[in-house]
Amino acid sequence: MSPLSAARAALRVYAVGAALIVAQLVRRCVRGFVEPVFSPQPNRVAIVTGGTDGIGYSTAKHLAKLGIHVIIAGNNDSKAQDVVRRIKEDTLNDQVEFLYCDLASMRSIREFVQTFKMKKLPLHVLVNNAGVMMVPQRTTEDGFEEHFGVNYLGHFLLTNLLLDTLQESGAPGRSARVVTVSSATHYVGELNLDDLQSSTSYSAHAAYAQSKLALVLFTYHLQALLSARGVPVTASVADPGVVDTDLYRHVFWGTRLVKKLLGWWVFKTPDEGAWTSVYAAVTPALEGLGGRYLYNERETRSLEATYDPELQRQLWARSCQLTGITDVTRETFGE
Repeated sequence: MSPLSAARAALRVYAVGAALIVAQLVRRCVRGFVEPVFSPQPNRVAIVTGGTDGIGYSTAKHLAKLGIHVIIAGNNDSKAQDVVRRIKEDTLNDQVEFLYCDLASMRSIREFVQTFKMKKLPLHVLVNNAGVMMVPQRTTEDGFEEHFGVNYLGHFLLTNLLLDTLQESGAPGRSARVVTVSSATHYVGELNLDDLQSSTSYSAHAAYAQSKLALVLFTYHLQALLSARGVPVTASVADPGVVDTDLYRHVFWGTRLVKKLLGWWVFKTPDEGAWTSVYAAVTPALEGLGGRYLYNERETRSLEATYDPELQRQLWARSCQLTGITDVTRETFGE
């Protein structure tokens, strides 16, 4: 990618962020953000990736508050026990635990799934939350560009390996749910199927936006497969907005300065950012309904290209090849 193209990609990402910040500020001043309230959800099991920090931590905490057995999947061993202890104390729910899962390693993802399945637990909610943002060019253990490998491909593999348990756990009138966290940067993302690894040129902004766009396309195709097979599992996307977390260390210095000085006012708190994920995971309003893009606990329209079934299908097929997953698309749709 030429320096000019990289600069354009960065400007598009920051323009989306600026627009969201203004909208969030207006909302905070006019009516504020109100935490959604849900009935207790006992005897349910949820996995939250990246649950030791930021939005993931808040999501795990809110789900635990509802009485859900929460398993935090993450790679931060050093914080894990303290995080689990704090959530247990805050929620009075002893069914909170940590299992190691490094989304930058397909081997680690497979080991996590094997460990989870050995517990013989059901799985009612999978929240694909973990991610990296604007990191320098580097690769995962398997050689994938890090945004693509961690944000997207790791969750693609994890979801597919857990689908059988989700299907067994769902029931008519009480579907299991897959909630995948994307972002408004997907609106300026461009999917290059010939260079998903950003190998010919690299822009951290473009790579990040592409990974978030891929998550939306993946979710919509997953929902189409689930619907065609008639299984009690749904898949939707949650957009948290602009949230005050630790993910901003690699962004433009001006953005870091705004966050430092005004983040408390114009950014959402991690709790506020988690509300849409929690809503997607438990609200009765979405029972049996998937393929939704949710922002501020409401359905909204994603980028028009994300509704292209052929683009969804092409990305899915390529992702199956990269992860070694069997592509059941043709079999499912009878093609």
